Amino acid sequence: MKTRLFPLLALGAALAIPGQVAAKSGDVQLKLLGTLVAPNGKLKDVELDRIGLPAGTKTKADNNVIPTIAIEYFLADNISIETIAGVTQHDVDGRGALDGATLVSDAKIVPATLTLKYHFGKEGGIQPYVGAGPSYFIFIDERPGATTRSRGATRQKMGDKVGAALQAGIDIPVNDKGLAVTFDAKRYFMRPTARWFAGATEVLRTTHKLDPWVISAGVGFRF
Repeated sequence: MKTRLFPLLALGAALAIPGQVAAKSGDVQLKLLGTLVAPNGKLKDVELDRIGLPAGTKTKADNNVIPTIAIEYFLADNISIETIAGVTQHDVDGRGALDGATLVSDAKIVPATLTLKYHFGKEGGIQPYVGAGPSYFIFIDERPGATTRSRGATRQKMGDKVGAALQAGIDIPVNDKGLAVTFDAKRYFMRPTARWFAGATEVLRTTHKLDPWVISAGVGFRF
């Protein structure tokens, strides 16, 4: 519930602070962050099933904490574009009739994201912001979990997917040399397709509501 409230609180703070902005057109900000990636992973649809999933099967992806880097360029005093770099790894586990089962093992995701951000706040003061933009999730090195392997699957592939992200956060300056403490929350909207194969034959195809919350905290350096 707290992660759901964070973007709304940041937006409320942003709208409550009038005045000039601290950053200038042409500035670059580098952020070093610790990031919680908390996906949903809910099973939306079973499009093909040749391995006999039990009726009532549900799924959930596990969480992960990773280091990330954000690079931001100010197009104008209060408008910037930002991209992030990081790799996160997740399992997709069964719920309901397959509670405790492992369906996808060690799926690594590169969440390529570009957001357009609007900054609020006074010169030299706290800088709340909101943003939005497209994302492209690249899945690498995923494998079938123990349960799907026991049912005959030898290979697993998550389809790369285009989605969207909403963002809100706040930069709190520490000194007048561009150092700041930063907090950021993103909500992604993503519906990837998962495929399992036995040799060259596709035996299972599902779609999932991935929709991760990505919550970050760290330090920023503005140049």
